[in-house]
Amino acid sequence: MFTSESVTEGHPDKVCDHVSDAVLDALLKQDPASRVAVETLVKTGFVVVAGEVTSKASIAIPEIVRKTVENIGYTDSSMGFDGKTCGILVALEQQSPDIKVGVDASGSKEMGAGDQGMMFGYACNETPELMPAPISYAHKLTRRLAEARKSGELPWLRPDGKAQVAVQYRGGVPRSFDSVVVSTQHAEEISTEDLRRIVEEKVIRAVLPPRCWAARPGSTSTPPAAS
Repeated sequence: MFTSESVTEGHPDKVCDHVSDAVLDALLKQDPASRVAVETLVKTGFVVVAGEVTSKASIAIPEIVRKTVENIGYTDSSMGFDGKTCGILVALEQQSPDIKVGVDASGSKEMGAGDQGMMFGYACNETPELMPAPISYAHKLTRRLAEARKSGELPWLRPDGKAQVAVQYRGGVPRSFDSVVVSTQHAEEISTEDLRRIVEEKVIRAVLPPRCWAARPGSTSTPPAAS
């Protein structure tokens, strides 16, 4: 069995990704040669943007942050976050001269590395997207949550959420779903009972093929505070 998780655009991890990406895009738009190492941290009503930048561009980072947070869907303080009023701290400085020398010294044919990291992954034939089944279906669930929220189909959904999918394998081939967990932020007026029933019907069963369930779906949906 293999389990994977996906988060919605309003999950704190993904909010940070969106903000960092928006700052990078703005810098590259003005100066394609920009070198950017920006990290973002978010807490209820507060955003920190920090790191090192070498660029000729001049951008208004607080404005970019507010626009990004609002576009995600955080437009009211009742959600715990509001792009219009959230606090913002920017702590950016010039890239270390030592890193700059190391990168520039590589010459024009090869670019030196300003950082290093480890990652793994590969294409496979488990899904049309050439992604492993657990992460592919987890992504589909979080996209469906966002779609239902933004279209107004489920207006009580809020931006923060995530999905976890466990798939049973036999002989290295995905055969069935073992369990699915969907967690979503929501308005106070909907009951937990209605939330579970509607999310299972409108999100989980709308995405996952019923023929692949080992038995009755072991699905649950809970607000973040209870997950």
